[in-house]
Amino acid sequence: MSGKATALAYGAATVVNAIALGKGAAFGVNLWTKAEVELTNEPNVITVNIVSDPKESTLLVEKTVQIVLNKFGLANCFGARVKTESNIPAARGLKSSSVAANATALSTVAALGKKLDDLEIIRIGVEAAFKAKVTVTGAFDDACASFFGGAVITDNLNQKIIRQQKLPDDLLVMFHVPHQKEYTINSDVERLKTVKPLVELAFELALKGNLWDALTLNGLVYSAASNMNSKIAIDALAAGAVAAGLCGKGPAVAVVTSNYYVDKVRASLQKYEGEIITAHFNSEKAKVL
Repeated sequence: MSGKATALAYGAATVVNAIALGKGAAFGVNLWTKAEVELTNEPNVITVNIVSDPKESTLLVEKTVQIVLNKFGLANCFGARVKTESNIPAARGLKSSSVAANATALSTVAALGKKLDDLEIIRIGVEAAFKAKVTVTGAFDDACASFFGGAVITDNLNQKIIRQQKLPDDLLVMFHVPHQKEYTINSDVERLKTVKPLVELAFELALKGNLWDALTLNGLVYSAASNMNSKIAIDALAAGAVAAGLCGKGPAVAVVTSNYYVDKVRASLQKYEGEIITAHFNSEKAKVL
């Protein structure tokens, strides 16, 4: 046992938000979070330094480490010092929690010199997200897209993968990221569930392999239900984007476009206040470095 390990997990974006339906879909992007875990001889003492956003709550990372230690019956033997670093803005709907949980779970298991299968590691992060109250659905779809890459369609309530598929090589992703944060746990879940029939249509589109129409429909529906600005997505579509819609519970908007329309789509997004992040699809699994 080395007692220290670093792991990397990649980002994800929404195709179908699972809040209304309990089922969802997401795809991997090459944004990332690294988590370095060093075990200590102070049981039950877990200190966390979120380098890229020091004011964010550390509870999710703490819970993730605790669950791993408990799983191996080692909570009374070790504490941990954790350092995370990320290029994913927190609390914008860009899956920062799922990615951080994946990286932390993976690095904690490695620091212990243990092994778990991929879905066990994902489920640790989902459990930690529930315990830290950073999720409504457990975000199993986001966690799977982050961990495995590619596109995934999932049953979040039963934590099962329905389908995985590869993503095309000729498209990229742009995110319009407003400056304000919106925390998932503050979502008006009952209001969001009123759009369930339309989200079901989006989910059926995803099941048929039509991910981009599913993303757009899902985004417009959830934007309306949560009073978010749908003009950003519509403007991106008008500029030539293949798909555009609210990412997670927002406020970020995910836009899928070909290289041909990148400049026009970027110009449409730049009309609105916020940061624009460009990313590519990811097909790599999360890994210990």
